[in-house]
Amino acid sequence: MEIIIRKLYQEDFEQWLALWDGYNEFYGRWGDKMLDPMISRTTWNRFFDVYEPVHAIVAEGNGRLIGLSHYLYHRSTITVEPSCYLQDLFVSQEFRGNGVARKLIESVYSLAKTNGCSRVYWQTQETNHTAMQLYDKLAERSGFLVYRKLL
Repeated sequence: MEIIIRKLYQEDFEQWLALWDGYNEFYGRWGDKMLDPMISRTTWNRFFDVYEPVHAIVAEGNGRLIGLSHYLYHRSTITVEPSCYLQDLFVSQEFRGNGVARKLIESVYSLAKTNGCSRVYWQTQETNHTAMQLYDKLAERSGFLVYRKLL
């Protein structure tokens, strides 16, 4: 199967939404913890707003979307160049283990470099051992833990 990594198009909404729902279900944002549909719609619209720093690419295989990556550019206090935060990465269950996630991450690397970024970083749950096997091959662990407070 040929895997094509490409930008997201407006006509991809339904297929993107199915992947997005799968991603959110994977991280427990489902059922009574489901994201408000307004959040998904706002996220979608940001991808097509030239004034937003939020971007999306997708993996296509066998004529349908099989993976997604959302990333954003931002300033940093420790570099002059912008940084790229790879916020979301998801591959449909039936296509995992075929190099799709690697291709998505490497595409984000390339896009970030082209756009002047000095680094790409992301986070994952500490229990996501399967994905971490790949991540350990593509990047280094920073050693930082994430703290947050919902407001």
